[in-house]
Amino acid sequence: MRSRITFCCGGLAAVCLALAPMAAAQGGDIPRTPSGRPDLSGTYDVSTLTPMQRPTDLAGKQFLTDEEAAEIAAQELQRNIERQRDSAPDRGAPPQGGDGSAGAAGNVGGYNSFWIDRGTGAFQIDGQWRTSILIDPSDGRFPPASEAQNAARAARRAALGAGETPIVRRFQNDGTAYWLEAGLDARGPYDNMEQRPFAERCILSFSSTAGPPMMPALYNNHKRIVQTEDTVVILVEMVHDARVVRMNAEHDPPEIQKWLGDSIGWWEGDTLVVETTNFRDTPAYSRGSNNMKVTERFRMESANKLVYTFTVEDDTVWQAPFTGEYAWPRSTNKVFEYACHEANYALEGIMKGARLLEADFRGESPEGVANPTR
Repeated sequence: MRSRITFCCGGLAAVCLALAPMAAAQGGDIPRTPSGRPDLSGTYDVSTLTPMQRPTDLAGKQFLTDEEAAEIAAQELQRNIERQRDSAPDRGAPPQGGDGSAGAAGNVGGYNSFWIDRGTGAFQIDGQWRTSILIDPSDGRFPPASEAQNAARAARRAALGAGETPIVRRFQNDGTAYWLEAGLDARGPYDNMEQRPFAERCILSFSSTAGPPMMPALYNNHKRIVQTEDTVVILVEMVHDARVVRMNAEHDPPEIQKWLGDSIGWWEGDTLVVETTNFRDTPAYSRGSNNMKVTERFRMESANKLVYTFTVEDDTVWQAPFTGEYAWPRSTNKVFEYACHEANYALEGIMKGARLLEADFRGESPEGVANPTR
């Protein structure tokens, strides 16, 4: 009996690999602009369940067979059916501090499957089903960390052990101000708003949807390209970022750093090449640094499918560059505004909630307690 195949990827969006509908090539050539360049303009749905890194149990296996992909698709379909079952109408409230399960929303409940649009399966490029987005190194895994990165990690661990940086328990919310266990005046992860992640503050999205490199996420995976002869704009659904690529231009001076970096582009035959530098200290692709250089390539495999390839270079973080690619099928959907910062009541609630938990931990009444964020 053939063994069952399961794929998992870590992080907030831990999802399983499955089969995606093949974007059938339409007859005729790819669309072109009046100047003869491939016309990339349009909307794409980049959602995919293919993980960034190849699962370790698939070491040495870059491609899936059609049968394996079909089996994975059936497994994912069954999981979705189970997730979409009606909830019991007489169910009680979640326990205080959550039920101990991992995930977003502090273990007290988050988006159900209705809100999640992470794709229906894997992607296929040039007729082959991939087991990972990463294609170089050949094992489909990130290259080893650099000596500088290992030293920086050791320094962070030492600072954490010495109480010089606040303790953060990701996905382990117990409904208490746990950071005060180190002392009633100990530093915490909610001491001021600038400590909170960029996505939580509606500055950049999680999962590097705008990047570069531009990655798929748990939902909001549409991207719209608007192309002219001297400018290419990529509108990203998540947090509504707009990347502006200046064609045949020079980079800005290195001291000018931008949230999404400085992107310039040129054509190599029918492939659009985009090079991005000048990142801020913490770029959207949070694994990298301000020393990162990202080279992206956009080519039309067919009239209805774009292949997106990226190479990341940052010798302060990794010992070698790495390359990944995945398919962007065209979509008839539209990109609507993602109004993340429309008053952003959630951030206010996060900070206020932390103050209430701290007062409770100290045995104080919440009323009259000074707010350290003001």
